[in-house]
Amino acid sequence: MNQVLSYESVIHTETSGKRKYSRQVYILEHLGCANCAAKMEKRISELPGVSEATITFATRQLRLTADNPTALFPQIQQICASIESEVTVHPKETTSRSADPPVTLQEAKKENRKAAVGIGAGAVLFILMEVLEHTAGTNAYTLPVSVLAYIILGGKIVLTACKNLFKGRIFDENFLMSIATLGAFAIGEYPEAVGVMLFYRLGEYFEHIAVEKSRSQIMDAVDLRPETVNLITEDTVQTIGAEEAFPGDLILVRPGDRIPLDGKVMDGESRIDTSPVTGEPVPVQVGRGDEVLSGCVNTTGQLKIRVEKPLEESMVTRILDSVENAAASKPKVDRFITRFARVYTPVVVFLALGTAALPPLLAGGDWNYWIYTALTFLVMSCPCALVLSVPLAFFSGIGAGSKKGILFKGGAAIEALADIKAVVMDKTGTITKGNFVLQKVITAGNLTEDQLLKLAAGCEQSSTHPIACSITTAAKAKEMELTKPSTLKEIPGEGILAVIDGEIVLCGNRKLMEHHLVSLSSCTMESYGTEVLIAVEGEFAGYMVIADTVKADAKTAIADLKKQGLTPAMLTGDAKKSAESVASDTGIDEVHAKLLPQDKLTRLQEIRGKYGSVMFVGDGINDAPVLAGADVGAAMGSGADAAIEAADVVFMTSDMEAIPQSIRIANTAVHISWQNIVFALAVKICVMILGLLGFASMWMAVFADTGVAMLCVLNSVRILYKK
Repeated sequence: MNQVLSYESVIHTETSGKRKYSRQVYILEHLGCANCAAKMEKRISELPGVSEATITFATRQLRLTADNPTALFPQIQQICASIESEVTVHPKETTSRSADPPVTLQEAKKENRKAAVGIGAGAVLFILMEVLEHTAGTNAYTLPVSVLAYIILGGKIVLTACKNLFKGRIFDENFLMSIATLGAFAIGEYPEAVGVMLFYRLGEYFEHIAVEKSRSQIMDAVDLRPETVNLITEDTVQTIGAEEAFPGDLILVRPGDRIPLDGKVMDGESRIDTSPVTGEPVPVQVGRGDEVLSGCVNTTGQLKIRVEKPLEESMVTRILDSVENAAASKPKVDRFITRFARVYTPVVVFLALGTAALPPLLAGGDWNYWIYTALTFLVMSCPCALVLSVPLAFFSGIGAGSKKGILFKGGAAIEALADIKAVVMDKTGTITKGNFVLQKVITAGNLTEDQLLKLAAGCEQSSTHPIACSITTAAKAKEMELTKPSTLKEIPGEGILAVIDGEIVLCGNRKLMEHHLVSLSSCTMESYGTEVLIAVEGEFAGYMVIADTVKADAKTAIADLKKQGLTPAMLTGDAKKSAESVASDTGIDEVHAKLLPQDKLTRLQEIRGKYGSVMFVGDGINDAPVLAGADVGAAMGSGADAAIEAADVVFMTSDMEAIPQSIRIANTAVHISWQNIVFALAVKICVMILGLLGFASMWMAVFADTGVAMLCVLNSVRILYKK
């Protein structure tokens, strides 16, 4: 488990050709507009010396790869503030949550209360204005109230629009809303102007709350970093910050506590819930000498744990880093929507200008009517709903996967996973457990099964070979007392010759038996696996079958893949008989055995040509080439570092159920992202058409902007709760 992820520091240096680049992660505090984030990303990417810049709205992070990121910091701050004045930039800290400098909960609540008070006051004045309009019947009373209500609700928006106008920004949301509502004032639609601004502020307020809630739900699900740890000193237990604990320190973890740092149990026994880290629902028994991972929950006994890794290298930090890195990797649909948004706003604005001017000029229509229709277009011209909903859907998918011990290395991996047609798996360590277990004992003489097992275990008890260990483990499980051979000779490549209780015992393969002229006419193999033959005094006494164990959930996982319309296949270097037996037990129809690492890649390409996009799942170092060559490579977290590094998806649990789960999450994320795109565009287009036909109002236009954005956010978060 400790191999799942390699820790990535905040500042990382890499070489591209002859040029050296450094990577720096920044937090963009007060970032509140997804479309603005896209504009910031574009401007920062164009700075000299910048190799790559990615802003992730869901995590408010800027990941910058440049010659000298530190030197660019003032320009980055200036760019961000010029696009969204409230945004402040600071480097990310890699310590506990308490050390991060983002806006505190109290400050956020204070800002929300302030916004709510302003909206409430504006709403009261709007109601008063409506009452006066229907009772007084004159603008002498309604106009001052309308102006006051508008200043309270939209004053900040107009002021920001004016500031941005001097910076050359004419297509931002503030400017468009200001033009639309001031235009309504100009044509005498005072209630409409104030009402639209009120509705816009309300929609923006609830959209902000929805985004913050979804962001916190996702991050809280994967951010298991501890605030404090209980450090054991000579005579007391002291509470210190998690970042202050170092390898070698002894910490106390009480029942019900979350294990704060990776370490080794030095005292105590307990059962720990590993589901927050691996997704495995069954608690694991641990005791002295066992390694434990941070993020797991201690359920029963009290444990004293020696810290093996500091906070920044512990599993909880690596999981969080993985999720943040994944969120920064954007899928094709996200990049497409970002490019589309740059075109969408100017097109709708020019369409609005044409709607306001052309019909009255060409057909002599009512200027007020067409200007009003054009103003509704301006309200809808901000693409925030589109730019926000797509990345949030993928980020929710990444969060949902992390809760189940599935780490996606980016939205691109999720997008590719949703397109696969076949799932190709390695056998050992993926479909099977990768261990040797005694499967059968078959006698061929006067000895019973237990006597044959005891005899073989007596021969093998000093060997460390995996097959020998499986035999002695089976004997110990039956509490057998093993007899030590008086004479023992190990014959390389054949087996063991021993003398036990005065009898010559042979224990090994067929070569050993043939070398000592033992007749095997009564030996017929019925099961797959490695056979260990036993002879006593030159007579064949029976044999044992040692084989890898098929995972308990393999059959149901394969059935689940087939249910999703996918074709499961197996590639393995093992013997054909072993591979076919495992395939038969689990329901895999296509098997390719006795393959070298380079042969696996060739077979994978053949399967791709036959079915389409393929996912390969493996865990060995020899799987790295085929993992990299597949459309989606997935590695079991218990596997080799090279395999994990080459993979697009990492399963932190070794359960096969994670494979169909990951595909289902990917499909859901992609479907929801397209639902959001189609919904947002459909509503906007419908309102435009209704506006041209005279049935739409600016109220409807505001719903098509902020209302749709809020609904898309809520739709995206649905992934976290989908079973």
